[in-house]
Amino acid sequence: MASSILSLQTSNLRSAFLGEKNGFCVPNVPISRVSVVRKAVECKESRIGKQPIPIPANVTITLEGQDLKVKGPLGEMALTYPWEVKVDREESGALRVRKSVETRRANQMHGLFRTLTDNMVVGVSKGFEKRLQLIGVGYRATVEGKDLVLNLGFSHPVRMAIPDDLKVKVEENTRVIVSGYDKSNIGQFAASVRKWRPPEPYKGKGVKYADEVVRRKEGKAGKKK
Repeated sequence: MASSILSLQTSNLRSAFLGEKNGFCVPNVPISRVSVVRKAVECKESRIGKQPIPIPANVTITLEGQDLKVKGPLGEMALTYPWEVKVDREESGALRVRKSVETRRANQMHGLFRTLTDNMVVGVSKGFEKRLQLIGVGYRATVEGKDLVLNLGFSHPVRMAIPDDLKVKVEENTRVIVSGYDKSNIGQFAASVRKWRPPEPYKGKGVKYADEVVRRKEGKAGKKK
């Protein structure tokens, strides 16, 4: 009885296949019933990219094809857009960055170049700044002419040339303020200052951004006698 049941189950199982060849079973499924599901690439609208960029009254915009020039009381900047995106001037005067094609890269470029454009407008009209703080005994900073001079515990002071488009101010000998209209250049110069003596995790000594939180570690305990 058990043998007949096993034989029936095996027969039913094999009926679902076309047959066996060299130990392999081929599914008995008509080709017409086999469907292939393709996953469509969805290009969502960038939340940042779709926002208009208001233009202050003290900012002048020059737009020629893919080239944009922005001029304000603090300086002048230019930007060339990739072919995936374009920028238009609306009737209200605001700038609008749009996608030229529906691709994943265009979606990425959309948000990025909207941010870059907004940074240009804000930079030439209001400006940006980055603050750093020196922490450590004897750590000091001064501005001498067009140089930022840092005393960070080395055998000699560190002298850094200040770029023409940036301003550097020192408060209380330990607070450095970097300002200007180009947000990218400000960030690069501030990072160069910090790189000379990054904050160490045990005592927190070094150069850190004012809003930076340094993760502290406990010092190694002394060996027990």
